[in-house]
Amino acid sequence: MPDHDQLLLAFWQYERALMGNDLRALDQLFARGADTIRGDAAGILIGHDAISEFRQGRGGAPARNILHVEIVHISDDAALVIAITAPLTGGRGQQTQLWRFEEGSWVVAAAHVALPAPAVNRSIWRTVGTPLVAGIAAGVLSGETVAVKDLYDVEGFPVGAGIPTYLAESEIATATSPAVAALLAAGASITGISQTDEFAYSIAGRNPHYGTPPNAAVLGAVPGGSSSGPASAVATGQASIGLGTDTAGSIRVPASYQGLWGLRTTHGSVSMDRLVALAPTFDTVGWLTRNAATMRTAAESTLDTTLQRAVEQRFVVAPALAAYAEPAVAAAFDALVAGLSTEDVDLGDIDELFLTFRTVQAAEAWRTHGAWIEAHPGALGEDVAGRFAFASTITPEQESAGRKALGAARTRLEAALGDRVLLLPSASSVAPSVNADAELIERTRQGTLRLTCVAGLTGRPALSVPLMGVHQPGSLLDAPVGLCLVGPRFGDLALIDVAEGLTPSG
Repeated sequence: MPDHDQLLLAFWQYERALMGNDLRALDQLFARGADTIRGDAAGILIGHDAISEFRQGRGGAPARNILHVEIVHISDDAALVIAITAPLTGGRGQQTQLWRFEEGSWVVAAAHVALPAPAVNRSIWRTVGTPLVAGIAAGVLSGETVAVKDLYDVEGFPVGAGIPTYLAESEIATATSPAVAALLAAGASITGISQTDEFAYSIAGRNPHYGTPPNAAVLGAVPGGSSSGPASAVATGQASIGLGTDTAGSIRVPASYQGLWGLRTTHGSVSMDRLVALAPTFDTVGWLTRNAATMRTAAESTLDTTLQRAVEQRFVVAPALAAYAEPAVAAAFDALVAGLSTEDVDLGDIDELFLTFRTVQAAEAWRTHGAWIEAHPGALGEDVAGRFAFASTITPEQESAGRKALGAARTRLEAALGDRVLLLPSASSVAPSVNADAELIERTRQGTLRLTCVAGLTGRPALSVPLMGVHQPGSLLDAPVGLCLVGPRFGDLALIDVAEGLTPSG
């Protein structure tokens, strides 16, 4: 009787032949005859010869990794093999095969391939093109595609900031934001303008007007915000670079939730001109990518490299920060840093740090958008409207005290961290379900903001890297959790090198 190991061996022979475009081996592994079936979104092929002819004409299958293989035995000589795939272009796919044991070997009798959907998703994109704006003919980013967060000016288009009413009143931009222009000058093309949480005042990624962008890594979970559109565009393979902003974690959180690289740049290192602000003391530019190489090239194309500095691999951890992570995330973080040489560091009262950050951020958010909000009652969804309502209550005396506390906190944190790299979870939890109740979402938000506020208070660069995973009941795959590296100011590029040394390949 055929056994499990023999079938698994045949599956991996098929996979190697597919990735190597070994047509002869593929022909041998597919059952002979007129009943063999292969299907995908484009249609169904019936018969061994038709399938063979198709393979010869397509020039090889798209490169991908296999994340999980599940075998369901139907009978002694038949089994279903289901594989979860990760195309190198992003997203998740699945292939299902019916294998039969014939004449002493396993062969595929039927196969179905499902790839990430290429259709435009309006919860991800506000507007798209082919491309929307072309980059220069040749450059280091030629062939790369960009999802621009709907806060940046792109010449010829209005800015919507995640709010239909704001979009309706916006004038057409007469020039392009420097952060966008830098990518275009390096050869990247803009695929489209992507969605954001309203005025970027959220880290969940749920927009009440345009919908919640999909999380490509965790089915049915929120994508993370406020750079939700760019993050989902990159994670689903619809763009290779997401241009976002980060005030309180708006790049690091979606990167963590969807298994991406996400860099918050040193405050002031990239021009914020022609960009809708939230809280200028903390607002900064950043990128989301699927790998380190693209991140490095995007950063090098935008940052003033003459200001960048080296960073040593000297790591510190703050137990008081990690205490705000959910138990499963904390366990994954502890297991990861256990293999590194680290020192503990005391950052003081974390709740006090968060209160300082929240006070100054809220005061600036209301100063930036309060007049518009008062003139447009009902334009915002409940969650963000509630945050602005709180922001409107910050008195001048409270703001002044907050700014004094901010100066003291920055001095204390710089002294504690020095030139070392702080390691911490990028978010307090894995991505919550889109159906999670408001209480869970808010608890998760409060925990995460206590982790993310340190980079904001110091103006330091922070890089989220997908190095951890947490098992989710009912799922075959671990939910991603980012490891965050907070380094010295202007150590942005060096942080990428340090992070690569922590990855399995490094």
